[in-house]
Amino acid sequence: MSFKQSTLRDERDFYIQSAFPFSQKLLRFLWIIAWTLLCRWTPNPLHRWRSLVIKVFGGKLGKHNFIYPSSKIWAPWLLETEDLVTIGPGVEIYNPGGVFLGHHAILSQDSYLCGATHDYDSIRFTYIKKEIIIDSYVWICAKATVLPGVRCAAGSVLGATSITSRNLDSWSVYAGNPCKFVKKRKNFLIQESELVHGS
Repeated sequence: MSFKQSTLRDERDFYIQSAFPFSQKLLRFLWIIAWTLLCRWTPNPLHRWRSLVIKVFGGKLGKHNFIYPSSKIWAPWLLETEDLVTIGPGVEIYNPGGVFLGHHAILSQDSYLCGATHDYDSIRFTYIKKEIIIDSYVWICAKATVLPGVRCAAGSVLGATSITSRNLDSWSVYAGNPCKFVKKRKNFLIQESELVHGS
């Protein structure tokens, strides 16, 4: 018997064992049906309706979130947002480890938050999930990718099509694959505070 045949017949092979329990698979199945039937076809302006559906499935959302119908959220019960968050067209949030989006954070079209990977050095090909944190006023530009465990600090920007596997500093702009620091971003919150207080 060849190695391939013995592997396929061996139920203990880690490559054929699911990383998720049946209960979670069932919940995700129900979620996919609900999003497809209730949200996927809806006009763009119906953000409140889509937010409501996500909340029904356990999502913790702030006020006035802009969630587009073509976006994909792997597990809404593992999504937390603050106020005025945008999840743009075609955005994919793969969040088995959880995703947090701070207020005024923007995920532009076709950007991707990838919250899991595998240990390729292990015969078990161990599934590894990590939380992604996108702080306030962060902009993840079109087709950019944020990898597991990354925190994008307040006001940081990840340029279009860029990829990051490391944390981004606050009020800084990054671009490239892998991304590199490009320049500092103006912290308009400090500027506004100075104007308000007349200093």
